[in-house]
Amino acid sequence: MARAAVLGRLTWRVATVAALRDETSTARTLVLDVPGWPGHLAGQHVDVRLTAEDGYTAVRSYSVAAVGDGDRIEVTVEQVEDGEVSSYLAGVAEVGDLVEVRGPVGGWFVWEPEQTEPVQLVAGGSGIVPLMAMIRARAAAQRAVPFRLLYSARTPDSVIYRPELLTPVGGLDVTYAYTRQTPDGWRRPPGRIDATLVAETTWPAEFAPTSYVCGPTAFVEAAAGLLTDAGHDPASIRTERFG
Repeated sequence: MARAAVLGRLTWRVATVAALRDETSTARTLVLDVPGWPGHLAGQHVDVRLTAEDGYTAVRSYSVAAVGDGDRIEVTVEQVEDGEVSSYLAGVAEVGDLVEVRGPVGGWFVWEPEQTEPVQLVAGGSGIVPLMAMIRARAAAQRAVPFRLLYSARTPDSVIYRPELLTPVGGLDVTYAYTRQTPDGWRRPPGRIDATLVAETTWPAEFAPTSYVCGPTAFVEAAAGLLTDAGHDPASIRTERFG
């Protein structure tokens, strides 16, 4: 049975784009119907493969953005400059298009409803995607586990899932850090997260939270370092990075 499960994760499956949802000017959620999908956990990711008419293929990994729902999955893709896969998925793909997916992948960077400890989420840019899957999984399971989110974005308009985060379910505590431009009257000037912000907005180390940090490599290393400097056990800090 274990071998069959592993082989299932390695199998490429044909997925149909069932719906599209623009999250920002450069980020889009694709809802994919994947017959035979084995299910996934919040925090896992999938490989997506595109094949051109001449047979050329390109594969990229994307976090799943929502909890499992039968044969349907959601991925949110941020378009990157000269990104051959992200440019297609975030800007060209249409309902009815076919892609291939493989997964789910990953077993460490996940949150499950059975966990009872406080959770600290730290996101940089599109690193919010797997963390939103955790937020949605918590809401779907109707769990009261305390969650806090520290979300670093360039500008207010670049916040992915902004409407949903403005009215979080179940008392989610959200703090934003804008690096390029802030809303009018924002108390903190543009800048990266720092030790002061971490001390003011994240769970204290004595609460023994599990922390999930996701974003570009430099961001993840800096954020994890700030949490460690604040007294958090490095073993309690789980990281996922890209770029």
